[in-house]
Amino acid sequence: MVAATDLGIDIKEIVLSNSTFGPQEIRLITAAISEDFAKHAVLRESVAELQSQSEQTPASAVRLGVCLYLLGRFREAIRMLSQADGGAVARFYQGRAHFEVSEYGNAISCYEAAKVAGYDPDLCALATSEAMRYDRQYDEAMKVLDQLFGPIEQTAEYLYQRGATVAAIGGYPEEVVRLYERAVQVDSRHPGALFGLALENDRRGNDQMALDLYKRSAYCFPTHVGALINLGILLEDMLQYDQAQACYQRVLDCFPGHDQARLYYKDATASCDMFYDEEARKRSDRLTQLLNIPVTDFELSVRSRNCLQKMGVRTLGDLTRTSEAELLASKNFGETSLVEIRDMLASKGLELGQFASERPEPAPAFDVANLTPDEQAHVNRPIGDLNLSVRARKAMVRLGLTTIGELIRKTGDDLLECKNFGVTSLNEVREKLSEMGLKLRGD
Repeated sequence: MVAATDLGIDIKEIVLSNSTFGPQEIRLITAAISEDFAKHAVLRESVAELQSQSEQTPASAVRLGVCLYLLGRFREAIRMLSQADGGAVARFYQGRAHFEVSEYGNAISCYEAAKVAGYDPDLCALATSEAMRYDRQYDEAMKVLDQLFGPIEQTAEYLYQRGATVAAIGGYPEEVVRLYERAVQVDSRHPGALFGLALENDRRGNDQMALDLYKRSAYCFPTHVGALINLGILLEDMLQYDQAQACYQRVLDCFPGHDQARLYYKDATASCDMFYDEEARKRSDRLTQLLNIPVTDFELSVRSRNCLQKMGVRTLGDLTRTSEAELLASKNFGETSLVEIRDMLASKGLELGQFASERPEPAPAFDVANLTPDEQAHVNRPIGDLNLSVRARKAMVRLGLTTIGELIRKTGDDLLECKNFGVTSLNEVREKLSEMGLKLRGD
């Protein structure tokens, strides 16, 4: 692919001239901004100048409407393109704008009109499949893809849409990864494929690979919002709040009305202003590492080892939350074993019962009797099956939740106490659980 900078692209000339404006010109604009995001400001200025013209011809309305779409001003784009020449480009990008505001039925109608008007039928079919997928018509979306044959099957867009649809249907994670990887091989700058591959690595805990892929996707234009949001969250976890802010600001530059990005930007800004004690964090990390050492790492007597196993004491941390009286109350646990345990802890600078006040409260009893068989089947499923966003998923890890059953034992307030977990993430969790007929405790 030829770099936009090699072509000497003048965005202002493309936007304001009376020359031909179609898919090729649109690709040139997006390529130029992908190469240098500073040119996004040139596009904004050019659009403002075009809007200032006293009258819009049907042809200039197409040009203005598409550029408004590229700027993330989707409602304005819909209005402008509805007044345009009714041609293929106008109808297709009117569909894209409807898609971005979640009006999937209107989007599909526009794609059909674009195809009738002469727009590439394969691209219209791919866009239609995407709209169906977002509308949760997964089987219908796959049928549209299955009807496509020939060169289109080898394009990055087709491979990405097929991978995303397989992911939405579920059950074939290896195939999803293969499709995304093939799409990236065809087009190393396909934002959707890069984002999808990043998300799959993120879900598998491959943080560095996910970080690299999110960055590659984020530098593409039109900007993939999910890539920027998730990249910002990863950077926040790395305490790089200024870089996280830049990610959220990039979203707001392209999509000014994006409420989630605005909320996350405020969170990152607040974190930047917080006093951070590096030494305190290091001490806390060392203590956490120490408390997680298994008791089986020490040469204890058979009697002590068996007693601890029966009590469910597995780590040094468990012992620091257990009192001497509780150990002595255990059958066959005597003074000799107690001295042995004291010495073991003392060798690490710890004491029995040292953190007894921090012992977690037992999880409340959970009665599944009032759930339907289908709902009960969900309880033991891994929490990853909810397909949560990166921020919500990382909160589940911090809370130590691994199954959906463990999640629904929590209240909304329990979740909100977790770092970087806000109302937006809480609503997301509630929505995902609602799809399974489940609720958080207390809802």
